[in-house]
This record gives sequence, C-alpha cells and structure tokens, in this order.
Amino acid sequence: MKQVLSTVAISAVTALAVIWGYGKFIKHNDTYAGQQAGITPNNYKYAGFTDGGTPPPGTVDFTAPAAAASPTVVHIKTKTNAKQVNNNLPRTRPANPFSDLLDDDMFNQFFGGRGNVIPEQRASGSGVIVSEDGYIITNNHVVDKADELTVTLSNKKTYKAKVVGTDPAYDLAVIKIEAAGLPFILYGNSDDLKIGQWVLAIGYPFNLETTVTAGIISAKARSLGLNRDRTGGAAAGVESFLQTDAAVNQGNSGGALVSTDGKLVGINSAIASPTGYYSGYSYAIPVNIAKKVVDDIIKFGTVQRGFLGVQYVNASDLDEEAKKRAGVPSTAEGVYAQEVPADGGAYAAGIRKGDVIRKIDATEVSNGAEMQGQISRFKPGDKIPVTYLRNGKENTVIVTLKNKAGNFDIVKADASIDILGAQLVTLDAKKAKDYGVAGGVIVKKINEGALNDQTRMKDGFVILKLNDKEVKSIDELKVAIGANKNVTISGFYPGYDGMYEYPITLGAE
Repeated sequence: MKQVLSTVAISAVTALAVIWGYGKFIKHNDTYAGQQAGITPNNYKYAGFTDGGTPPPGTVDFTAPAAAASPTVVHIKTKTNAKQVNNNLPRTRPANPFSDLLDDDMFNQFFGGRGNVIPEQRASGSGVIVSEDGYIITNNHVVDKADELTVTLSNKKTYKAKVVGTDPAYDLAVIKIEAAGLPFILYGNSDDLKIGQWVLAIGYPFNLETTVTAGIISAKARSLGLNRDRTGGAAAGVESFLQTDAAVNQGNSGGALVSTDGKLVGINSAIASPTGYYSGYSYAIPVNIAKKVVDDIIKFGTVQRGFLGVQYVNASDLDEEAKKRAGVPSTAEGVYAQEVPADGGAYAAGIRKGDVIRKIDATEVSNGAEMQGQISRFKPGDKIPVTYLRNGKENTVIVTLKNKAGNFDIVKADASIDILGAQLVTLDAKKAKDYGVAGGVIVKKINEGALNDQTRMKDGFVILKLNDKEVKSIDELKVAIGANKNVTISGFYPGYDGMYEYPITLGAE
C-alpha cells in the first residue's frame, strides 16, 4: 500500500511540475498580425466595452461599436507621378525608310514615337489600423502603383506611409506609418457571422469625413471573379466575400466591416452596381483571411500561400449528364476535381480526378469560394485533413500543402520583379544558342505593371541587359534590379532587327 501511495504521489507531483513548467517556460504564439491576445486598446474602453468584446447591455445600439471602431479607420490619399511612356516598337528588316537620313531615335522624336506622358493621378480610399505602432490594412487596388501615400487619422493628424507588402490575388495590402500609441481595432471571427447579423461599414466615401453605415450579412462565400494574381491570371485569385447591404461607395475601399461588439470582421472591397455607385450590395474580405495575409506580409514580406493542387468546378454547376458520367449524386454539394496534377499535394494524398471535396480541415465546403477561403488560412508545409466523396463513399486524407513552385519552402518577396508586371521565363540554352546569345529572360506575357504602363513592349521580348549589365536568368535579373528606382531594359525580339531599350521607373521605395 505504501508503494502504491508513493507511486501516486510521485505521479501527481510530476504532473503538476510538467503543467507548471509548460506554462512557465513554453511561450504561446498569442500574437497575430501585430495584436497580442488579452490587450484591450483604450478606444474600446472609452466606448464602454468592458473587455474589448462585451457590448453594453440593452437593445441593439450601434453607438458603442461605432465609437470604438471609428478612430481606427483612416483616410488614405495616393499620388501617382506623371510618367514618360516609351513607344519603341519592334521593326522588321529593313528599318524605317528614312534610316539613311535619320536614326531611329530621331525618327521617333519627329513622328511622335516618343514623348507620350501619363499625367499625375490622385485617388483616395480607406484603411484600418490593426496595431498601436501603425500597421494598416487596406486594399491592394487602393495603393497599387502609387508613388506617395498620405494617411489622415480621425483626429486629423496626417502621416506619410510606406507600403510593407501587397497581394493582388487577395486584393489586400499592408502599409505603415511611423507612430506609437495609436488606437487599433481588434480582430473578430468572420466564421461566426450569421446571415441576417447586423454589421457596420466604416470608411471615407467621396472624400468625406468618417462615415458609418449599417446593414446585415446577406450572404457568405461569394465569388465575383474580380481578383487577379500578379501575372494577371484569374485562376489564382482568392475570393470568398461577405455580402452585405451596408451602403458602400467609392472611397470606402479598404475600410472596416465591424460587428456589433466593435470588432473587425471584414475589409470592404467592392460593390455590385451597374452605375459604379452603391445599388444595394457591397462585398468585404473576411477578417479570418485578411489577418493571415497581413501576418505573412509583416513577417515575410509576402503571403505564404498553400496550394491544394486541384483544378475544380463547383459540383452544383455540373449538369445532370455530367454528374451521371462522373458518378456524382445529383444532390451532391462540394467541389468537383476536374484535374489533379501529379506533382501536387492532393495527388500525393490519394485524391484523383472525379472526386468531390466535401470538407477542408473538418469544415464543410459547398463551393470553390468556401474551399479557397479555408485553404487560404494555411501555408506551404501545413498538413490538413481533406474529406472527399468517391463512388458514394466519404474518405478523409491528410494533404500537405505546397507553394506555387511545388515545394514546401518559404516564399521570398520579389517586389522588384513583381512591379514589372510580367510573366518571365529564363531563356533555355538551346534557344540562346540559336539566337547567338549567352542567355536572357523571355517576357512571356505582359500584364498589369510597369512594363504595361510605361512602355510598348510586346510579349516575346528577350531581355539581355539591365542598365548595361548582362542578365542570363531571372535570378540575375533580380540581382541587377536590386534597389534601383530607374532602370533601362535592353534586348531584342526574335525575328526582328536590332536591339531595343525601354527605360522605366519602378516607383517609390
């Protein structure tokens, strides 16, 4: 009996010691995108919230959440400098008919080939302060291509801001002002939102002062086909919008969608309107997606996005004949796998073409927008359970997500390359030999960015030099660009005569 009691006592003491040691020495990751759990900013206390999340008792009243959140929403004004557009176009042999008298540059100057100028542009939007040291969430389309950013707080104080990072696939951006002790908004949980729940939209429409409107959540996981990735592709755009009937207009973009307990549940981003002005519905990015994007941008400079490795359509969009051929029940909801590339995480886990994905991380998904919304919360290397339907039977497997390159590495920010706005490919050795060059970079496709805005470069251009420095690969191009603000790209068009130069400005630092 003594031995038994002694063993029990030792076990109890050991268990208590482990629990104490875990709490004492193991640090929990209780911070997220600049916020620390358990800390309530003063703007919540002044508004009457007892702990940053408990609304005052009584009937539904928007004064407390409006008072708590309004000081955290800022007015963002942008300026895009005037830019000289280079109009050099490829030419076939022979050169222009006046080449014996004038060189090509002189010919272009006389006949309007050069000298086009895009005038200075100004715009405005909204943003939301999420940390007391000045990190602000807004939309990518608010700050895209801007050379100068000015942020005005609700107390009329104005700051210059810098872009920390952006991701057009999510239409999100993080900017920062140098300040301390700022009011900031607390993150809510967009997963908990219910259809019919009251929300507030706060922003600066039409350059007005802080404006608060109210509405309800009218739908969740909406996909509008608006977002594009850096190459201009829609397939990689992430959309799982909250739909509300809170009035949102031009200038509200990047502002806060707030719950009745004063917490951020979404970033207002778009309106559905035939006129360009509010006509009944507005759309916001759920905060559970936004805060992960923000956290990644702050920590890594770019979003660490995990890919499942499936090309899909909504199962509900298949017609009855297609469902019958695929063996999908006529009432099945989920995401139908059209293709499952062999180098993706889904294929490695056993998912195949024709499977219908029903759950991601134990959360039911009925369409692609819901699936994207769930996967966007994870990074490459994360292992998540995926439940799918095959031959009428549900199966659950663990999928290890990969990055866009097909591995598990942390993705580094390449802002200098991204700002060019083009799909680039290193020239392979065989083609380089055929062209008689040591190497280069092919501009496979020009999308939105500096090349499109400032030059008339065409798809297929081969970059050989940057600022007279030879580049034979994408990695060498990145190094050559470095921190340069003004660069000149030199190269040629296969099948055309001569070398071409395109001077461009890469924008503010």
